[in-house]
Amino acid sequence: MKKACIVLCVLLACLAPVFAGGEKEKTDGFVFAADATWPPLEFVDNGVLTGFEVELMPMIGEKIGVKMTVKNIPWDTIFAGLANGAYDGVASGVTVTDERKLTMDFSTPILSAGQVVIVRTGDAEKFKGIQDLDGRKIGVQIGTTGDFALDDYNVVKRAYDDIGLAIEDMMNGNLDAAVCDSLIASDFVLANDNYKGKITVVGEPFTQEDIAIAVKKGDTKLLNLINEGLAKMEADGSLAALKAKWNIL
Repeated sequence: MKKACIVLCVLLACLAPVFAGGEKEKTDGFVFAADATWPPLEFVDNGVLTGFEVELMPMIGEKIGVKMTVKNIPWDTIFAGLANGAYDGVASGVTVTDERKLTMDFSTPILSAGQVVIVRTGDAEKFKGIQDLDGRKIGVQIGTTGDFALDDYNVVKRAYDDIGLAIEDMMNGNLDAAVCDSLIASDFVLANDNYKGKITVVGEPFTQEDIAIAVKKGDTKLLNLINEGLAKMEADGSLAALKAKWNIL
């Protein structure tokens, strides 16, 4: 019995590093985190992680001969994981901001977007943009640029773990509107059969944002690889083709 306990202790000691929190998975290439609640950029379809950025990262890797994979990570922990080395980068609709530049580096932009307002179709005449929502209840995904952008407006902000929950709460009459970036809004309004004819994007984007791949601050090696792969995809038309596949203009 004592011998068995000693063997077990040795085994646990050997396995401890494997289960240590915050350590990067052992792979031959680079791992990127994505919060799979942002169609068409990243989402889960029938149990499979898919979307524009989920396909983009392996394609970048193919162009430069390096393996790149994507894993599903919740948004509220995604940047902490990048900082502590749990993965190499974040490919999850990340908007480039001055504040984020202090703690991470960004690739050349892969997309342009802006924050837009979504309302119930029946309210589209009453609310024609962010300027008409003074004092109103607006839902956002916590920690996103939409969340931060609303700090500049006199609205009652309600934050959710993902934007889909905000949309549902709006449909249930608990919110006057929801705010998210234009790429995500297009998917909910144009490609989601559950909301067809029920919700509408009103007004023009009230922010202008570049979306890029984030890497740990100072990781110039990986940053150069990503930019090299993106340049090759831009040159051969594969980046434009991937955007067309996912209805991204």
